[in-house]
Amino acid sequence: MLLHLGAFAFVLDRPLSLGTLWRELDAKLAYAASLPSPRLVILAGSNALFSHRCAIIGPMLRLPCVNGGVALGLGLDYQFLRWEAVLRPGDLVYLPMELQQYAMTPRAAVAGPDLAIMLRHDRASLLALGPSRWPAALLSGTLEDLILSVVEIAASAARPDLARHALEDINDAGDGIGHSLRRAAANRAFLSGLHRSDPSLHAILAGRGTQEIAAFLGWAAAHQVRAIGGWPTEFADAPQDPRLVDTLRSFYAAEGAAFLPLGNQGRYPRGDFFDTQDHLAEECQARHSIRVAQALAPLLHEVGAAAPSGWAASLAAACPGNPG
Repeated sequence: MLLHLGAFAFVLDRPLSLGTLWRELDAKLAYAASLPSPRLVILAGSNALFSHRCAIIGPMLRLPCVNGGVALGLGLDYQFLRWEAVLRPGDLVYLPMELQQYAMTPRAAVAGPDLAIMLRHDRASLLALGPSRWPAALLSGTLEDLILSVVEIAASAARPDLARHALEDINDAGDGIGHSLRRAAANRAFLSGLHRSDPSLHAILAGRGTQEIAAFLGWAAAHQVRAIGGWPTEFADAPQDPRLVDTLRSFYAAEGAAFLPLGNQGRYPRGDFFDTQDHLAEECQARHSIRVAQALAPLLHEVGAAAPSGWAASLAAACPGNPG
C-alpha cells in the first residue's frame, strides 16, 4: 500500500490529460489574481469554457473578466475552494452550471480527476477539503492509471509540445477559441445522433452538486461576492421540463442569489454547436456571449451593456441559428 501510494503521489503522472486540467485551472486563477476588482468570473464546466467568451462579455459589462470553466466532472468543491482563495469583495461570479453538475451523485462527486490532481500536485487543497476526501484520493490510482501514466510520461518526454497543445486554443481570459463552424463540419454526423436527457428535477434538487453550489453561494454572500446563476447551453430540440425554470430560480433565491433569465434558456439548434451540446461553435459562442452580457447588464448597472466590438458583432453574425 505504501508503494502504491508513493508511486501515485510522487512518481506517476498524467501530463497529457490530467496535467492539462490543473495547468489550465492554475493559469486562470493566476490571471484572475492579477486583475483589479471588481471582476467577473464565469464558473461552470466546459460549457463555460467553450460557450461563453469573457473577451466579449467583459468589455460589454465594463468589467475585467476571467473564464474559469475547465471540465464537467472536475470536483465542484475543489474548484470552489481554489476560487475562494482568489475572489474579493465586490467580485461577481456567473454560474451557468451544466444541469448534470447539480445532479451529481455523492459517489460521482468524489470520484473525479481532481483526486489524482490533488494527490500528485495539490495536496494542500486535499488537506483543506477534509478527511472525507482523503481515502478516495489515496486509493484513486488503478492499474489502468499506471499504464496510462507510463505512456503519457514517455510521450511527453519525447514530445514536450504535446503537453502544451491543448492550451493553445485558450486565450488569456480563459476562453476556448478556434472551435469554428468550419472545423465543426467534421462533427455534424456525430452531433445529429447525440442525445442527453436533462436530469429529473428530483435529481437536481437532491444532487450532491446542488449542495456544493449552495455552500458556495453561502460563502459568496458572507464574503460580499455576488453570485448569479445562469443557463448552460443545450440542444433546442431536447425536451425540457417546464418546471425547470422555477426550480432553478427558486433554488438560487433561497440561497440569496439571482438567476439570470434568458429568452431561449440557452437552447440552440444543433447546427450552432461544435462537438457536444456543451460547446457552441465559436461564432455562436460570440452570439450567446452578447446575449448573456445584455441580460446581465440590468442586474449590474443602471445603464445597459455597451455595444459589442466590431469583431465580436461580426463573429456573432456568422452564427447560422436564430438571429439576435
